[in-house]
Amino acid sequence: MKILLPIILLVLGAGGGVGAGFFLRPPPPEADMAMVDECAEVDAECAGATADVDAPHADEGHGAAAVSQEAADGSGHGAAASGNDPEYVALRRQMIVPIVSNDQVISLVVLSLSIEIQPGFTTDVYDREPKLRDAFLQVLFRHANSGGFSGDFTTGEKMSDLRNALNGAAQQVLGAVAIQVLVTDILRQET
Repeated sequence: MKILLPIILLVLGAGGGVGAGFFLRPPPPEADMAMVDECAEVDAECAGATADVDAPHADEGHGAAAVSQEAADGSGHGAAASGNDPEYVALRRQMIVPIVSNDQVISLVVLSLSIEIQPGFTTDVYDREPKLRDAFLQVLFRHANSGGFSGDFTTGEKMSDLRNALNGAAQQVLGAVAIQVLVTDILRQET
């Protein structure tokens, strides 16, 4: 009996694992396409019904998605679906700024930057990222050389000066697309 019990438990566990794998496996690819087609039909029906009920929103360029969003959340504002909310684009790599004193690097400042932009221009920002990084590095080097990253470098005045300079650089490269540059992370590492 002592030998039989572990064998029975092993068989039951293996059988349970096989059964769970069978029932929890993903559907075949053709079933996925059928579900996509079915969802598209339901969305089209809902969009048509919503547009018929509240046609003035369709003329405003908000479309049925905004109308159905307002109905779904009950707010009546539709701000999330209006398409007028700004987008945020994080630069792909961090900015690294050396702090030099007496011809030696005494510390490094590492920053993560994001840009608040007008909706629909994310691709444009990524297309111009090399030029943005160059403009930002010029600002950051100037800030470092003027002592902006020395001492208590996160005080309100120093950070405000840095943000204003970064905003100016972003608007030179992106124009009115750039709303504001956000410093999402900042770290000074002594060497």
